[in-house]
Parts: sequence; C-alpha cells; structure tokens
Amino acid sequence: MTLASNNDPLDFINNNAEGMRLGSQEDLVQLLLYQIIRVKELIKYYDAIPDGAGQLGSSILNELVNEAYASLVDYDLVLMQKYYDLLLNCD
Repeated sequence: MTLASNNDPLDFINNNAEGMRLGSQEDLVQLLLYQIIRVKELIKYYDAIPDGAGQLGSSILNELVNEAYASLVDYDLVLMQKYYDLLLNCD
C-alpha cells in the first residue's frame, strides 16, 4: 500500500518551490507541525539513552510537544508562534 502524496503531512516541504515562509497562518500551522514531528523523533533519541539518563530531556520535550499541539487545537496564533520558536531550538 502506498501513501498518497496528499496524505503526507510533510508534503508541503517537497512541493513548495518557494520554500517555507511565515507569510500566512497556514504556513505557521505547517511549520509547527513539522517541528512537532521533528521533536518527537528527538524524544525517541532521549528515551533510548541508557540508564534513564535522557528521561529529564524526554519529559521536557514531551511537555513542549503537548503544549504545541494544544495551541494548534485551540488555533491560538500567539501560542503557535511561541511553541514554534521553542521547538525550533530543541536539540
């Protein structure tokens, strides 16, 4: 089974010839979703650190992702921008 391109949450990255820009609310939603997905991958990395050494980092990132998702659900543009900026700097 193949995934149709219109179902790919990151399809806008590959098909946007002009690149990503914060020109509209839809762009902010897409950028925030991309950062949520990226940070979820970081959480897996922190969870894999032996002896629970990454648990604090994982907990902090999980909380940021949950709050970022809530800002999307509430469509709060101010919080969406805040969590985009915070997630952008997570590593």
